Amino acid sequence: MGKVLAICISEKKGTLKNEINEAKFIEDFGIENDAHAGKWHRQVSLLEFNKIDEFRKKGANVDFGAFGENLVIEGIELNTLSIGQKIKIGDVLLEVTQIGKKCHDKCQIYYQVGECIMPKNGIFTKVLNGGIVKVGDECSLDLDI
Repeated sequence: MGKVLAICISEKKGTLKNEINEAKFIEDFGIENDAHAGKWHRQVSLLEFNKIDEFRKKGANVDFGAFGENLVIEGIELNTLSIGQKIKIGDVLLEVTQIGKKCHDKCQIYYQVGECIMPKNGIFTKVLNGGIVKVGDECSLDLDI
């Protein structure tokens, strides 16, 4: 069982995201008012809290959303999941569509943070079932793949 520690959105792609307390997830679209929402395979990005914490322990002062992630999750090893795996958060159901990504060439995140951990540790999902997600909500792997 995991837990949502942060929900983050931004108006533009390639920028730091800002924390919000709750978000509306729209089926086959993404998070309402987030730049990455749309009819494509990377609607919602997730990053495991431990990966951010490891980065902080190296001396980096980074807030949630610094790597462009939409959700910060504790308790699930996200980078070990496979394509097609489903993650359930209340009524919301996400399907893993991509593990890691090629980072933008020296995007705003790189200049502010010095490196990006999304290429190796971030995962991307599409929204199969929409709903409201709040910080503190429990999440789990849906074993009915």
